[in-house]
Amino acid sequence: MLATRKELEAMVKVFRAGTHMVFRKGEFIIRPGETPPGVFFIERGLVKAFDITKYGEENLLIVRKENEIFPLIWAITGQERNIIYQAMVPTTVWRIVREDFEKYIKNPSNPLSPLLDMTIEMYRIHSEHIINLEYRTVRERLISFLLSMSERFGQKTPKGILINVPLRQQDMASSISATRETTSRELSVLEKHGFIHTKSPYVVICDIKKLRSFL
Repeated sequence: MLATRKELEAMVKVFRAGTHMVFRKGEFIIRPGETPPGVFFIERGLVKAFDITKYGEENLLIVRKENEIFPLIWAITGQERNIIYQAMVPTTVWRIVREDFEKYIKNPSNPLSPLLDMTIEMYRIHSEHIINLEYRTVRERLISFLLSMSERFGQKTPKGILINVPLRQQDMASSISATRETTSRELSVLEKHGFIHTKSPYVVICDIKKLRSFL
């Protein structure tokens, strides 16, 4: 991480001058086809970014967490994509208009390290996603996805590493370019071998070393 706590607090201060908003689990923050109403900073919670395929299915792109901004690309470039943002759990955010965000990033006295951290993390996630799709089998892609999510959202528990994000099987399937049925079958295989434990909508990685050995 490049940003210091002081630099992050300076950026948060800009957002705290905006609108404080609370969203229930499953509530849309940016709706399908809607132009983003502003730039959001997540104070607490999880936000899913996804689009809809031509077949009418959700395609998970990224999960945003506490202390992150969305939609980041639109905030910086102004270029719109038809991406939907939805609260995965009860979520609180601060929202400012894009013009105020532009003033912040164009002011040479303002620290941009927090934004650089977020941009690098986004690049890393999308690069991993591309590499993940190079694996030949669905099982390999699923394992790679679970390992990546554990790095970002992993929480140590007595039973293993909890991926502390409520993931539907359809979310996992879309992220690894597989059907929900195949993904469900591969999750069952991994659980049967004792590598993971599933209690919908959460996954616990019981033996991360053995899971990595598959790759």
